[in-house]
Amino acid sequence: MKIVFATGNKGKLREASEILGEGYELVTPADFGITEDIPETGNTLKANSLQKAQYLYEKCGCDCFADDTGLEVDALGGAPGVYTARYAGEGKDFNANMDKVLYELDVVASEANMAAGMGLHVKKVSRRARFKSVITLMIDGKPHFFEGTLEGVIAHEKSGNGGFGYDPVFIADEYPGQTLADISEEQKNEISHRGKALRAMAKWLSVNSPQ
Repeated sequence: MKIVFATGNKGKLREASEILGEGYELVTPADFGITEDIPETGNTLKANSLQKAQYLYEKCGCDCFADDTGLEVDALGGAPGVYTARYAGEGKDFNANMDKVLYELDVVASEANMAAGMGLHVKKVSRRARFKSVITLMIDGKPHFFEGTLEGVIAHEKSGNGGFGYDPVFIADEYPGQTLADISEEQKNEISHRGKALRAMAKWLSVNSPQ
């Protein structure tokens, strides 16, 4: 079965191919001559994922799927959320995005300390956070949704040379004391939010879609 994956990221394509396994041929939008940026203007991860999948289906006319992923930090009210990739502004890289998250957490902690110093009762600022991935699979034009979550905390500083995105500041519950950039790619793939969503999609396909 051939499915188009709305990505140009070789790492994501490899991960999806390994999880889906034999019987599935993954191709990219570029294989159909689609090289423009796929729009994602929704205000939720699910909305963005659906928008990208529908756009791709309308363009190529075949079964496809798209994902959208966001980092949610409790102390920042769920931010960056849908703005995860561009949190520091358009054209900024993930180093800038990470710096902004770390800075804003420091500000929240400082404000809490000041309030405590004034005799006010305040809770300790939590650094709890999670990555969420939502996949929209379009089969015969009908959307199906799959989600995956990775729980953890935001580190106080960057660490590690692996991974990408916010990995150097995210400590998963499964690997305390190490950021996602500190652990191996194999370890990360076993627990990753996207991996969980992909495995849920693979399980659904194994039951509901002919090979």
